Amino acid sequence: MSVLEMKEGNVARLTITVDKDTFVKALNDAYHKTASRYPVPGFRKGKAPRRIIEANYGAMVFYDEAFDLCWAEPYDAAIKEHNLVPVDRPSVVEMPVMSEQEGVTYVAEVQLKPEVTLGQYKGIAVKKLAYTVTDEEVDNALKAEQLKQVRYEDVDRPVENGDRIILDYCGKVDGVAFEGGTAQDQTLEIGSHTFIPGFEEQLVGAVAGEEKDINVTFPEEYHAENLKGKAAVFTCKVKTVQKKELPEIDDEFIKDISEQDTVAEWKEAKKQELLKAREAAAKSARENELMEKAADNAQVDIPDCMVDREVQYMMQNMAYQLAASGLKLDDYFKYMGTDRQKMEAMYRPDAKQRVKVELVIEAIKKAENITASEEEIEKAVALYAEQNGLTKEKLMETLTEDDKAYFADKACADKIIDLLVDTAVETEEEPAAEEKPAKTAKAAKTTKKTAKTE
Repeated sequence: MSVLEMKEGNVARLTITVDKDTFVKALNDAYHKTASRYPVPGFRKGKAPRRIIEANYGAMVFYDEAFDLCWAEPYDAAIKEHNLVPVDRPSVVEMPVMSEQEGVTYVAEVQLKPEVTLGQYKGIAVKKLAYTVTDEEVDNALKAEQLKQVRYEDVDRPVENGDRIILDYCGKVDGVAFEGGTAQDQTLEIGSHTFIPGFEEQLVGAVAGEEKDINVTFPEEYHAENLKGKAAVFTCKVKTVQKKELPEIDDEFIKDISEQDTVAEWKEAKKQELLKAREAAAKSARENELMEKAADNAQVDIPDCMVDREVQYMMQNMAYQLAASGLKLDDYFKYMGTDRQKMEAMYRPDAKQRVKVELVIEAIKKAENITASEEEIEKAVALYAEQNGLTKEKLMETLTEDDKAYFADKACADKIIDLLVDTAVETEEEPAAEEKPAKTAKAAKTTKKTAKTE
């Protein structure tokens, strides 16, 4: 049995009663589970009768453990009874009243999923899409292909801009070598600006076998705190000078690198490829823009716990990405001169917006009565399988009910995006920013699993 009271901030306060029989059973289970914690002279560890332990340690010795064993099921039943959607763990806010004669009464509070008041989401004004590919961009793409085929030839002359050199160096600040400032057989292309500003330019004119001191100053925004703005001297030895040899761009070159036969054919194919990529990027940007505007037009008070959870998800995702590159999160923090707290604070505004977008998607789904057919779910599964190198048939065989619910939500989210795109109003100029609507009526509370948009 439970009684619901709603508190400010969309917090549910539940007074829940656990019946006598359930509590008595929980007490007996608690005794069997924890009896070994309470030694009693004359009895082997864990073998003293319950009443003997209670006589030695107090009549309520097993109450806390019994409460831990019996509170959850009645709480879940209360959540179901009142059709609530929690977004956080409950907190027991008053000392439970417990007795073998009356059972248990306790009070729990839990944050509920917030209600969304939708604003305009159909007919949103957006600037007409425009994307082009210039001849210069195609030419640059061809030059990039040319650079992939570059060859280097050793030369016996002073270093020139554009050459590649192999060198040893040792960097010092105030006469003391610093970590990461020493290398041997390092490859460096002069003019690539991959080293500290001023470093490469001073090597122009050097010859193989020559040692030379390079004087530089580390930038103020340098990643290593101990080197920011510091003057340094690098003692360098040029070991090899290599001249860059680029293949001539002609029809034979095109045949070697592609399926086309001529330069003109390659350029046209590349232009179409770039146009297709621009179109996809513009479409994705348009979808994101419309979803962001629909979220901006909506009103919802987002609880901190939902933002906290999204921040942790973003941090975890970042850790996975770094791990794939062989980096640890703590090492990344040191490299960037930051820490976890600062990074979480930086992520927080974006996390809050992401939560709001998901909540607005749910609200639109309910307002428009959007559902996913079996065919649409299978299409979402097929797309996921294709993106992850799997077969749809194999994936369908292993789907759990939760997996199916996820793909159903994904299919619904795609339909919502289509709705926003199909009803959008294109303008030649950037539309003026709209004022956010004032809070008026409450929208129906969303209760389904959040649709995924990623």
